[in-house]
This record gives sequence, structure tokens and C-alpha cells, in this order.
Amino acid sequence: MKILITGGGTGGHFYPLVAVAEKINEIAEKDKIFDLKIYYMSTTEYDKRALFEQGINFVSVPAGKKRMYSSVKNFFDIFKMGIGVLIGIVKMFFIFPDVVFAKGGYASYPALFAARVFGIPIVIHESDAAPGRVNLWAGKFADRIAISYPEAIDYFEKKDHVAWTGQPVRSSIQKADRKDSMNYLGFDESVPTILILGGSQGADMINNVVLDCLLDLLPEVQIIHQTGEKHYEDVKGRANMALSGNPFASRYRSFAFLNPVGLRMSAGGANLVVTRAGSTLFEIAGWGIPAVVVPFAVSNNDHSRKNAYSYARAGAGIVVEEGNLTKSVFLQAVFEVIKNPAKAQEMSEKAKAFLKPGASELIAREIIHIAESHEK
Repeated sequence: MKILITGGGTGGHFYPLVAVAEKINEIAEKDKIFDLKIYYMSTTEYDKRALFEQGINFVSVPAGKKRMYSSVKNFFDIFKMGIGVLIGIVKMFFIFPDVVFAKGGYASYPALFAARVFGIPIVIHESDAAPGRVNLWAGKFADRIAISYPEAIDYFEKKDHVAWTGQPVRSSIQKADRKDSMNYLGFDESVPTILILGGSQGADMINNVVLDCLLDLLPEVQIIHQTGEKHYEDVKGRANMALSGNPFASRYRSFAFLNPVGLRMSAGGANLVVTRAGSTLFEIAGWGIPAVVVPFAVSNNDHSRKNAYSYARAGAGIVVEEGNLTKSVFLQAVFEVIKNPAKAQEMSEKAKAFLKPGASELIAREIIHIAESHEK
């Protein structure tokens, strides 16, 4: 049995694929499927360790990106996409999987195109309330369409092929015990803690407002700040300058990137998460932590804002628009939760209810079922 997974080069696409692959491996071991091979076709490995741990073989393919703004790169990426499709077709022919599972994103286009050429069954999953361009296109011929937000069904033509499964979430990032978390981070268990997650790439606007608010926040809270790798040195340097000689400097810790252990420990200690409105929302929901959500002002189909407001309507988060992300507004949103335990508890319960459980296993079993049918 050969299964090929594919998706764009961000954590929001990559880690749900890993979550499903993890369940596929578990089911294969339980059901004695000994000939299983899983391939990941994309532009980069993204997280080599995650691929290695799940026994996933990486297959490199170039892919062009159609940006939402005018850029000379769009012209060159037309040719890059064409080359990627040709390479994808050749590599797909030699692998010839029994099923392709795609998370969308420009990096999944070559694999989806090749699968369609060869008549290979396709399962797609959409994490956003408003689907991206590649998944909207693939939804026209996909055999199964899984969605995280129930309202996403409105965008797909083949509604009888759509199932509201919820979002696949990695089991490796279940939050740790608070005491263990605080010991791990060197924090005080009695002080409220905020976890800042700007997405896998980091977020300049969130980083900047957090730095602006450090002197106001640290007398009241502790901060775990994932900056994004490309922003880390800048944020670290600015934080060191701002906190030089400050008695609360030890309450702030910054990280370029949080691996699964880092996420588990950070989540275990967090009383509030500040986040973008991507797939991370579902991980936060699984942790049952209140959130301040800062959606992108401009995104394809306005999906970021739609995700954020769907989460807020559920009672699990407070939305702060990018245009309103000032120091005073940010502090007000943070303290509205931190200084109101009853509200925080209610938001926590709403967050847990937002996550539809069992998504990874449900999708994994359907993929295996389709693969077994294709083998015959």
C-alpha cells in the first residue's frame, strides 16, 4: 500500500498531514498492514525529524506561487509551476500511490495535477472557513473532501463528497502538567502566563506589539514568545534592550521555534494564547486555552478573518484586527482575560468544545479504505 501526502510549505499545511500519517501508521500496525509506504511530495521537507519519526519518504518537487499582489516573481513562477507539474508527473508515475491526500497550498498543485492525470484517488482536507485556490480547484475532482469548519462546505460544488471531520491535530503536542511546564521554563507557577504564537513563520505585527507592551505586561504576567526563526535575533535584541536592568526580565522567554516538546510545555503553563488565525487555532482549542486572535487583514477569500470570527462566535477567543493592533487595545484584550478568571474559564470550556475530536483517525481510516479499494 502506497500513500502520498502533499501540502504547502507552512506548518499549517504540514503538521495536519503528519497528524494523519501518524494515525495511518497506528492503524497499519494494528490491522497488520505490513507493506505500507508513505511519501511526502512538496517543495521542502519542512520538518525532517517529523518525517523521520513517521517513516515518511520525502519527494522533492518545485512549485510556483501565485501571489495576491503584483510581483515580477509571479511571471517567473508560471514557468516554475510548469516545470513542477512535469517533474510531479514523472515522480508520480514511478511511485504510483494508491491514494493522494492533499492539504492544499501551492506546493500541493504538482502532486494533485499528476494524480488527476493518472486517475489516482484523491482526498483533500481544508483547514480554513474559506478554502484556498488549490483546494477549490481540487474539490472539483477529489473523491473525498474533508473540512475543519462546517461553513466551508458552501464553497465546494460536490457537496455530497464533503464531510465535516474537524482538524487533524498531532498527539505529540498534548499540553503538559502546569507544574512540570513551569519547572521546564523556569517560571513561577503562581504568575499567569501568556504564550505568543505568530504562526510557523512568525508575525512582525504581533512581535512588535508584544515588545511595545513588555514593560506593562511583565509586572503582571510571564511571557513565552515564539518569534519565528527569521525574526528571532531582532526580537531577542530589542527585548534585551527594553528589559536591561528590569526586575521582571526573567519573566520573558523568547524562542525562534517551538518543537513538539516546547509546545507541550508552553501550552501546559499558558493561561492565554495570542495567535494568528490559522491551523494553530485548533491546537489551542485542544489545549482548552483562551485566545486573543489577530487575523491577517488581507488573505485569500478573507479566510483568516473568517477563521478568527468563527472562533470568536464560539466564545473561545477575542479578535483584534491588525488595523486595531495598538498597544492600548492589545493590553485591554490581554487583561480582559487574565484579570477575569470566570471569563477565562468560560472561554476555556468553549475552546474545548470547538475542537471536533477524532479527525485524524477518521481521515486516516478513509484514506486506508480508498487505498485498499484501489489496490484491488
